[in-house]
Amino acid sequence: MTIASTRGTLSNYLELTKPRIIVLLLITTAAAMVMAARGVPPLGLLVWTLLGGALASGSAGALNCVYDSDIDGLMRRTMLRPIPQSRISIAGATTFGIVLGLAGFAVFYLLVNPLAAWLSLAGNVYYVVIYTMWLKRVTPLNIVIGGAAGSIPPLVGWAAVTHQIGGPALGLFAIIFLWTPPHFWSLALMTETDYERAKIPMLPNVAGEERTKREIIYYTLLLLAASLLLYPLHVMGPFYTAAAALLGGVFLYDTVRMWRTPGRCWPRRTFTFSLIYLALMCTVMVIDRIIA
Repeated sequence: MTIASTRGTLSNYLELTKPRIIVLLLITTAAAMVMAARGVPPLGLLVWTLLGGALASGSAGALNCVYDSDIDGLMRRTMLRPIPQSRISIAGATTFGIVLGLAGFAVFYLLVNPLAAWLSLAGNVYYVVIYTMWLKRVTPLNIVIGGAAGSIPPLVGWAAVTHQIGGPALGLFAIIFLWTPPHFWSLALMTETDYERAKIPMLPNVAGEERTKREIIYYTLLLLAASLLLYPLHVMGPFYTAAAALLGGVFLYDTVRMWRTPGRCWPRRTFTFSLIYLALMCTVMVIDRIIA
């Protein structure tokens, strides 16, 4: 095997893990850890927690690619993934996903703490079994209910530092849970024909663009309200509240413009800002927690 073919194989396996999603999940994990420690947590704990999180998330991504390989080959957005292109076999990808999952659980259990390990495992099982194998193909509420899986990392990060689950971590869990529908439905508005072709009941191709855009506005309003509620509940302070109001207002403005403007420009802009919103919300929560 040549160096080039080895690199190609490694690149294909890396693609199975969905690295961009891993980065997003690790950001929320690290934010929760810094909030829990009120500063930078011990370097060793931070490294092991992020490594365990990367392995666990990579496992979930790989197993998702295995189960969805039949529909991935039908959609333009996913047809170039390694399994539909026969660059990696289903057996190889399954083994890879299981090994990553076991390694991630071991890292958490042995080098972090058991609570973080079991929370991470629960998130993986929810994503692979509840969302991928069941909800995704049977209901347009797949993203709403399935969003709980992506909300688990802050709980893992907080548990890694404190050995328990705290209010700020639950607040970040709620924010990510309510953020997920506007984020993914904006993406779905850009690629709805893909989901129709694969017979996936995503909201735009089941209820139409108008209903989807209104639902996005409703969930963004809930997201804004939930984010501001953390102040009167004494979970976060005034700096966070001001920033959350500003970021939430921009997010809401984008969703309203998307509702009032035909075409794909505003769904793309809303989707892009949703990523910026989550990263900035994590940042201001960390700053507020430290300066408080």
